[in-house]
Amino acid sequence: MQRSLEQRMAIKFCVKLEKSAAETIPMLVSKKAFGVDCLSDRQIFRWHKAFAEGREDVNDENRARRPSTSSSDDNVKSVRDLLNTDHRLSVRLISETLDITKTVIHEIACTDALKAIPENDYRAAFDAWKTRWNRWLDAGVMYFESF
Repeated sequence: MQRSLEQRMAIKFCVKLEKSAAETIPMLVSKKAFGVDCLSDRQIFRWHKAFAEGREDVNDENRARRPSTSSSDDNVKSVRDLLNTDHRLSVRLISETLDITKTVIHEIACTDALKAIPENDYRAAFDAWKTRWNRWLDAGVMYFESF
């Protein structure tokens, strides 16, 4: 956000200097300016045109966005309650029961499952995985672990 605001200010400055959009792009893309973090050519042309037509504000317009109701507290609680009654319920069945999309159900279930794991247990499992991975790398294809 801050980086794009700086770039819009630079574009406005170039317009004040009567530079064309084609002249502005290389100036912004240069390593001394914004480099790989630069706005796309299309965005630079759009902002250049807006400033050339008299726009003064460098802030982006507020957009009317649809409120996110899918991950609301009520939906999260409903999914948790259903999963607590029977953890073997499928995502599809929960989705049909609660009339929430499968993607949101999956996101809620995975997020809750990950948050339920204590950090120490997660770190221990990750360290054990790294140990097994290194053993596999050292042994090549011939590594097999019995459980």
